[in-house]
Amino acid sequence: MTDEIHTSSPSPATEDWAGEMGRKWLKNLTCFEDMIQPIGVALLARAQYQPDQTVLDIGFGGGATSLAIAAAVAPSGKVIGVDISPDLTEAAKMRAKMAGMKNLEFVCADAASVQLKDAPYDRLHSRFGSMFFDEPIAAFSNLHSLLRQDGRIDLAVWGPPRDNLWMVEMMGIVKAHIDVPPAIPRTPGPFAFEDLEYLSEVLTDAGFANFEAETYEGLQAVGGPGATPQDALNFALGSMAAGRLLKEAGEDVLRQASNDLLSLYEKHHVDGAGVMMKAKAWLISASA
Repeated sequence: MTDEIHTSSPSPATEDWAGEMGRKWLKNLTCFEDMIQPIGVALLARAQYQPDQTVLDIGFGGGATSLAIAAAVAPSGKVIGVDISPDLTEAAKMRAKMAGMKNLEFVCADAASVQLKDAPYDRLHSRFGSMFFDEPIAAFSNLHSLLRQDGRIDLAVWGPPRDNLWMVEMMGIVKAHIDVPPAIPRTPGPFAFEDLEYLSEVLTDAGFANFEAETYEGLQAVGGPGATPQDALNFALGSMAAGRLLKEAGEDVLRQASNDLLSLYEKHHVDGAGVMMKAKAWLISASA
């Protein structure tokens, strides 16, 4: 990556997914899931799960992807979801119970070190749940050990910030009002794997082979489809790290930044669709 890409990365400090961020995700679950749902659908289509396969789903969030995979591998296939958030794990268990899914289990654990009695598995899946490992090679090495020799990993990770205007334009406004610590390249965060060469090196060093990447590009509905500019603002302030930083800066700063963010979302609002902003992700596959 170039220095320009390094310094443009807008991620604030690493979030506590076992605590605060897990609770924020749960509180805004519908908005989060609806917002990234098209990318999740694209990743599932690429993965092409088959009946009877066993699948490990890393960073399952609210469990929507795990439920979809469980349906695809039924009747005798099985899905194990692993997430570090106890709040999300309990919510996902309830969701699976209400859906009557018998071939789906959720485990609260750190995927970087988790050991599971039913391993090895046929497949490994993660929709935006693999970019936050403190030591990615060690974490992916552990995940590699949970896959069969001919198994496969499928990941969705965010592309470069400059191609994700839903994030970078928001952070540009935030940075105009407060000081935000610059992101350090290749460290845990949403854009840890923006550089495909780096991700390929990580997976190769962890034991994976046959690295392949496909580009997903589209317009992302900030706050979910149909959200108004005010809905998008409420979502950004209530669920993202930027909102916490602005609130900590005081009422005047929060009010001024909120006005600027609202103007941004009004500019991108499309009647009947929502606040539509450019997004780019990498859809990755590799063999164990």
